[in-house]
Amino acid sequence: MAVVTGAGAGIGKACALAIAREGGNVVVADIDGSAAVACTAQIAAEAGHALALAMDIADAQAVAALFETAERHFGGVDLLVNNASAMHLTPRDHTILDLDLAVWDQTMATNLRGTLLCCRQAIPRMIARGGGAIVNMSSCQGLSGDTAQTSYAASKAAMNMLSASLATQYGHAQIRCNAVAPGLIMTERLLAKLDERMQRHLSRHQLLQRVGRPEDVAALVAFLLSDDAAFITGQVLCIDGGMLAHVPTYADGGNSRAARPAGDTAKAAAAPRC
Repeated sequence: MAVVTGAGAGIGKACALAIAREGGNVVVADIDGSAAVACTAQIAAEAGHALALAMDIADAQAVAALFETAERHFGGVDLLVNNASAMHLTPRDHTILDLDLAVWDQTMATNLRGTLLCCRQAIPRMIARGGGAIVNMSSCQGLSGDTAQTSYAASKAAMNMLSASLATQYGHAQIRCNAVAPGLIMTERLLAKLDERMQRHLSRHQLLQRVGRPEDVAALVAFLLSDDAAFITGQVLCIDGGMLAHVPTYADGGNSRAARPAGDTAKAAAAPRC
């Protein structure tokens, strides 16, 4: 049985659907209860089994109730995907000097402390069942500096170390933990936020000439949760179309045979980064 947080939409929803399609029972947890219900309805339509729960992972009591309900409904917890994130705060997540400390505190409360709370609830239940697997949803922004998103990036970088610590401390109990770091993944939320020029700008820095899809990330998460990944733990796996794999001048065309549109470099230099 799997618990997936932030599973009402985007990557989390894709992960919940992928797990259900592999035959797993899924608890779909999201702060948006109606979105969680819609996801479970889609799973049910495909002959899967899921339970929707509206909750906030920043609330310790709500997290405890989530796992108690999951255990009572499905008999135990074997898998956990910590995907929930305070994305609504990112428009206010500015540079260090311009950052509202309330944004920092709220981002850490959800992204980092919320992930920790879920892990603390899941680990004893997994130990009781002989082991389990956890995937924490990090980000490429936790692996490289940016001109904004200070709180978000810091929370995701800390999540990478949390994942390594968990893998180290509970590997003897047959619990695996890995972090997945997506790059440009075109969710509905991101599609509404990025105009066409910004999409082109970001895509120029990828080695693969398309944007990522939530299903791409879900396929990796499903693999890491499966027995096929039984010897993989403590890793941070990027799924970014090669965005972080190349020298900085790649997008200028000097290190690629791929043709670059004339004038695109100058336009991109003037564009804000997400």
